[in-house]
Amino acid sequence: MLRTNQLFLNYIDELYEKQERKEDIVLKKFLKGELILKQNEISSKVMLIKDGITKCYFIEKNEKEYIIEFLSKGEIVGEIELIRNIPCLCSIEALTEVYVYALSKSYFQSLLKSDLTLNNLLLDVFAERIVNTSRRASYQQLYTTEHTLQQLLELQSQQDIKLSKEDMAAYLGITVRSLNRTFKNLNNK
Repeated sequence: MLRTNQLFLNYIDELYEKQERKEDIVLKKFLKGELILKQNEISSKVMLIKDGITKCYFIEKNEKEYIIEFLSKGEIVGEIELIRNIPCLCSIEALTEVYVYALSKSYFQSLLKSDLTLNNLLLDVFAERIVNTSRRASYQQLYTTEHTLQQLLELQSQQDIKLSKEDMAAYLGITVRSLNRTFKNLNNK
């Protein structure tokens, strides 16, 4: 439910400390509620979360929000878009104060061509995303919404964040009305 990647964070921390050109990797701060990336817009940076919690989501054609995942330390965003030269597939919003390493497009592309460590980390990220997508799809088929909601509430408590009912419903892929019914069912048990 909350994705992190300490190995990737360690790798970027080291690159940041050793960089020769300070514009290659810049540390940026985003306040709660700020968009880090916006769906359908072009990004000139690849970003890796140094600290904080974000939500990764997209807006469907019917204008409903669907949260794909909650991302935190060491998670990379915007890399697929730069590799494929396409607009952002999803929006990334800060749920807490967030610090990111922003890698310039040219620097990221040069690393792709020359740095085997980066390429291996990216392969691991892509494989992990495929596995997580499969697990989540099967999980939604095998478990009740009440069970998934309980896990989401536990995550919220562990991370000391407050998710809105709209965000909870968007993560569960249900309406707020259905979420309210699910809360009622949980309270009646």
